[in-house]
Amino acid sequence: MSGIILKNSLTDAAGDLLSILPLLFLTFLIIEVIEFYYFDKVSSFVKKSGKFAPLAGSVAAAFPQCGFSIIASILYIKGLITRGTLLAVYLSTSDEAIPVLLSYDEHCRLVIPIIAIKILIGVSTGYLFDLIFPQKTANINPDEHIAQTGCCEHTLGSKDKKELIIHPVIHTLSVAVFIFLITFALNVALAKCGSAEALGGYLMSNSPLQPVIAAIFGLIPNCAISVALVMLYIKGTIAFYSVIAGLCSNAGLGIWIILTKNKDIKDSLVLVLSLFLISALSGIILFIIQNFIL
Repeated sequence: MSGIILKNSLTDAAGDLLSILPLLFLTFLIIEVIEFYYFDKVSSFVKKSGKFAPLAGSVAAAFPQCGFSIIASILYIKGLITRGTLLAVYLSTSDEAIPVLLSYDEHCRLVIPIIAIKILIGVSTGYLFDLIFPQKTANINPDEHIAQTGCCEHTLGSKDKKELIIHPVIHTLSVAVFIFLITFALNVALAKCGSAEALGGYLMSNSPLQPVIAAIFGLIPNCAISVALVMLYIKGTIAFYSVIAGLCSNAGLGIWIILTKNKDIKDSLVLVLSLFLISALSGIILFIIQNFIL
């Protein structure tokens, strides 16, 4: 029986992956072209946006791209953007979640609601924190270089036209591996449990604790996390409010930059804790709306 479950899980995972791979590559290719021509302009615009920086940062981060949270972390460490703007970027960052959702016809309709909710949370948080906390001064020399490397060892803001093809291919393959492994594991778990509802029970479906755990999970600085959260939702094992909580806290490698490059350790911990609390609270609020109001 176990052998049959493994075989069927592998076959289903491979079939699912092959069906979405072309669209996944096309999405990453389009993102790469836009990022290639506009990445520097967007970064400069956010840096110079003044009181509109939380709004500009949140909207810019919502567009799927490779590493805007990293750039925002660097700008924050250099004292060029506020704590509120950085949190707005973190909370709005979409990472791989949007390309993966766009690859599934029956779930692509969720892209706009997810982006809209995350922007709303990001902008609200950004302006609230800028009211509470004063402008952060630079911890390092603004001219000091910090490596601006995103996923797949991709150089952010690169103007090498070879990367217009190379990086989408590498990015697609890396995300495809994540999707395959996560889908395979979920297929095995679903087969063992008997149904998505049964597996959801183990993952605390219909509990306000689920978005809290999702927010903790989202803090892991790895692009596989957003893929895992989306795949869990697609398989029906976690709720929409938990996806929002996890994706809000999943700022990718931006968190890693803050924790390793920011010399003010207390400040870094406050940022990460704030990100977690806001993400978890957002998920709980959506849980209450879904279960007790709607």
